[in-house]
Amino acid sequence: MVDFPSSPAPSMPVTARLRARASLLAAMAVILLVLVIAGSLTIVPAIMALLATLGIAALLPSAEVHVEPTVLEVLEPGREERSVAAFAEALTDPCLVLDRRAVVVHTNAAASRQFPNVVPGNPVTLSLRNPELVQAIEAVGKSGATRTFELHETLPSETWDKVVVAPLRLPGTDWLTDDARQSVVTFQSLTELKRVDAMRADFVANASHELRTPLASLLGFIDTLLGPAAKDAAARERFLGIMRGQAERMSKLIDDLLSLSRIEMHQHVRPTGSIDLAALLREVRDGLQIQARAADLDIVMTLPEGVATTIGDRSQLYEVFENLMDNAIKYGASGKTVEVTLTPAGRTGFQHLVSVTDHGGGVEPEHVPRLTERFYRIDAEISRKQKGTGLGLAIVKHIVHRHRGLLTIKSRPGEGMRVEVLLP
Repeated sequence: MVDFPSSPAPSMPVTARLRARASLLAAMAVILLVLVIAGSLTIVPAIMALLATLGIAALLPSAEVHVEPTVLEVLEPGREERSVAAFAEALTDPCLVLDRRAVVVHTNAAASRQFPNVVPGNPVTLSLRNPELVQAIEAVGKSGATRTFELHETLPSETWDKVVVAPLRLPGTDWLTDDARQSVVTFQSLTELKRVDAMRADFVANASHELRTPLASLLGFIDTLLGPAAKDAAARERFLGIMRGQAERMSKLIDDLLSLSRIEMHQHVRPTGSIDLAALLREVRDGLQIQARAADLDIVMTLPEGVATTIGDRSQLYEVFENLMDNAIKYGASGKTVEVTLTPAGRTGFQHLVSVTDHGGGVEPEHVPRLTERFYRIDAEISRKQKGTGLGLAIVKHIVHRHRGLLTIKSRPGEGMRVEVLLP
């Protein structure tokens, strides 16, 4: 608490003093009137007593009124600037404090990370040259009204931010005429929202495209069977076989879409079941033996003796390793073997490492980071011939993330592909 030195209050006029004590004088008059009516006091002494009371009230000094200082009056020099800085640092979004000339006064920690070139003491336009930002800052300086706009940057990476430029108004001041006025610029990231929206749009477009092709084929074959090939038994048998394949393709795509939707719905819920990972891998291999023999290759497994227990959802982990082995059989058939190993992770936070390796043609390095994207295909025609939907590795990625695991893919042209799954 800051103590303020007291100063003598200016003397009040007599009428003001009497008005301040009006209630006391009124009470005295009532008492005297009652005494006169009761006969205890005659009229002359009563009038004299009332006049004496008025004289005393007029001569007594008035009580001083103490007014508490405002917050801004209490702040010592420099305290206001520190308060603004503390306010900016409390924000989790990037925040810049500018003076009336658009010179940076303060940057909070988030702003320093996102805009390392923005330095206090320099004009903000020296580092951030976006025309919309410059116009917004100038407009706020002229009108004192808050401005909001969307900032889209493409370098060094594509980002979107909601930018709010607002005057920092202090009580009792006219912001537009104050030479010490300041404004605040805040940045709220919209990048993830934009990417999710783009992903959703791509997903709908790709899913529609994947379903449109087999549907168009089915409609074409049905029209042919109803028309020119209505009495051609050989053509009918051939067309019906193709139609069955297209229907199976649509069914597989819908199953994968539903599976992906279920996984995303429970993405935040960590599995709690206990399973034997070695036994699960053997079961997956046994289920794919027919496909492996048809592709003329062997699935070679290297598993530890005994039980390898992990925490997880059995059906989802089965789907993970079924997808990985199935891909290795489809795209690595030229290598004659698919190797599946289960070993200790040897990495903090993880217990088991499962790797699935084929010795097929491999892929170019630029494709590897995108293999887990939905509907991403290196060669769409080959993928369709292999009855792939383009969702297998996307499903694998989401399941592994739900299990708090780690998925890595390594591949080079001519050296096959190795997919590793680390599980806690």
